[in-house]
Amino acid sequence: MSDVFGYLVAIIIGFTLGLIGGGGSILTVPALVYILGVSPVLATAYSLFVVGMSALVGSFTYMRKGLLHYRTALVFAIPSFIAVYLTRKFIIPSIPDVIIEMGDLFITKDHAVMVFFAIIMLLASSSMIRKNSGRAGDDIGHEPKFNYPLIFIEGTLVGVVTGLVGAGGGFLIIPALVLLAKLPMKMAVGTSLLIIAAKSLIGFLGDIDHQPIDWSFLLFFTALAVSGIMLGSYVNRYISAARLKVGFGWFVIIMAIGILIKEIFTL
Repeated sequence: MSDVFGYLVAIIIGFTLGLIGGGGSILTVPALVYILGVSPVLATAYSLFVVGMSALVGSFTYMRKGLLHYRTALVFAIPSFIAVYLTRKFIIPSIPDVIIEMGDLFITKDHAVMVFFAIIMLLASSSMIRKNSGRAGDDIGHEPKFNYPLIFIEGTLVGVVTGLVGAGGGFLIIPALVLLAKLPMKMAVGTSLLIIAAKSLIGFLGDIDHQPIDWSFLLFFTALAVSGIMLGSYVNRYISAARLKVGFGWFVIIMAIGILIKEIFTL
């Protein structure tokens, strides 16, 4: 029964990504860990693949509408690619299984990953709930103006976060594209999906050598998420994504608090 529910969540992950342009990836790791019994570190690796493939499919819709800015994606993505690959290839394997041992208190690598992930969830939810102030307009025709140093720093930060917790980082990327590259919101969402797809899949490559990948399970879970993103993209035409984004933000807050409580009480 839990497997069925876990696979249903896979569809919801894609559905949310297609509906509001982000947020669904934040469900992937908790679903894999708490419902399907995957270890946290392996779950972050699986999440990179699921999120990457789902975002790639989602970006095609924006590509057909001309709402992708490839130069911006390249400028932002290069430091992000490097950071996420190095994080998965070297930083994650180098973290010890037991980080802190003080008497009866053991803080393990799995505990640390889930607590850090919950913190990222809280940041993501605040981004979803907060009213979109200071949006760039919907003028698609203007050429972006790049703040290269800040874009480099932001791209590196997003890459490290993605590598550590397996989340797409759209809640960091979209504001950066709007504020630092002056992209219109719709183009920022489309460009963000392309960046998320590329850096997540590149990050996943850093796991292949040292993680026991169950390809049949991973491909089936990903196929369900992709079907969800197609459904979400269709429903997006008829439902207010803004209201759903706020509601989903509150749902993510509840999940994050639940994860923190569970991890703290199992120390």
